[in-house]
Amino acid sequence: MSAKPSFNPRDTALDVLFAVLVGGRSLDAALAEYVPADADSRDAGFCRAIAYGVLRHHRRLGAIRDRLLHKSLRSRDQDMALLVEIGLQQLVAMDVPAHAAVSETVAVARGRGKHWAARLINALLRRFQRERDACLALVDAAPSVRTSVPDWLLTQLRHDWPDAWDSLLEAQNTRAPMTLRVNRRRQSVAGYQQRLAEAGLPARTLDGFPDALVLEQPIAVSLLPGFEDGDCSVQDGAAQLAVELLSPAAGDRVLDACAAPGGKAAHALERSDAALLALDVDEARLQRVTGTLQRLGLAAECRVADAAATDEWWDGRPFERILLDAPCSGTGVIRRHPDIKWLRRADDPPRLQANQRRLLDALWPLLARGGRLVYCTCSILAAENEAVIAAFMQDAPDAQAVDPALPVGQRVGYGQQILTGDAGVDGFYYACLEKR
Repeated sequence: MSAKPSFNPRDTALDVLFAVLVGGRSLDAALAEYVPADADSRDAGFCRAIAYGVLRHHRRLGAIRDRLLHKSLRSRDQDMALLVEIGLQQLVAMDVPAHAAVSETVAVARGRGKHWAARLINALLRRFQRERDACLALVDAAPSVRTSVPDWLLTQLRHDWPDAWDSLLEAQNTRAPMTLRVNRRRQSVAGYQQRLAEAGLPARTLDGFPDALVLEQPIAVSLLPGFEDGDCSVQDGAAQLAVELLSPAAGDRVLDACAAPGGKAAHALERSDAALLALDVDEARLQRVTGTLQRLGLAAECRVADAAATDEWWDGRPFERILLDAPCSGTGVIRRHPDIKWLRRADDPPRLQANQRRLLDALWPLLARGGRLVYCTCSILAAENEAVIAAFMQDAPDAQAVDPALPVGQRVGYGQQILTGDAGVDGFYYACLEKR
């Protein structure tokens, strides 16, 4: 279906970026609101590429803009400041002819009735074309600007990973691969890889990840053979390791304490005939869990609940396996969600750490003797990972840490940390605890 005449990808990208950077909305929510469902796929893809690119490089693009300006724009003109970044992103990093990048970006300002901004943006973008090399050399002298990261996060990464912070920042600005998890209840990984090849979608296996296939090029899930029938799901390799560690057996009572959007719960049921209870505090997000399970033909009990408020939902029967995929900063998946860099604040990790410990303390008594609890986050900050587990272990004499022995990452105290880009996967932390 053709796009609505009113859909302009640059103009819509400006609405999306304003919603994220000024309104505090998530990128996913903003895209869902502003990109029409019936938009031409090329226009929608271009709009998304602009939004992702500007969010990845927001600080750098802003520094370039401010260097070109003789006088800072007023706070009420934040939309036009972002429009300059949209134009610069096209000139710096996108395969867009320069004349189109300039003229079409200027047209957005003119279309919004801001003719003064149209003239200014035209002058700024043309000046950047003339002074590009010198301008980039000046702004890129500062690592925080070159890699476009907020100061608080740069400080934390330097502290936690003194030998890897620079490569981490580079990895955060790369485009993540599209990794599939093959439903081995329905076919083998080799068999599905062959189906992909026959559909003109080459994919490779990932060493140490028994259910994973990595596509050479990302595509819409609707084009994946058998996706609607439950033959595969989209899930990064690092996230697939949760079920490898959990290792549920047939008949085990399994708790997925923070289950949305449901990938790990589904993976556990693909691998075993366990009795699984999926909890999430957000009813709308829990609906995504039920939808995922329905597509895959799997069954679990799904309940809206705060996992830490056990007196409101627990029936008193212990669980052989508990998965605590704890709410976290998401700093390990910034390459997939670049809005995280600008939506998180320096005081978020301590607040999240307190909640992570609250969940651990509440769920540990629910674990059967000899049972296993897997704690994981998609964070690369030590405060949310090893610090949480180390403090918990000091207060839980019946807890024993098991070496995760994952195929990627490095051992850190009681757990294992995967840094963004290790073996091409997302940043994740895992700790595996058994009750004596």
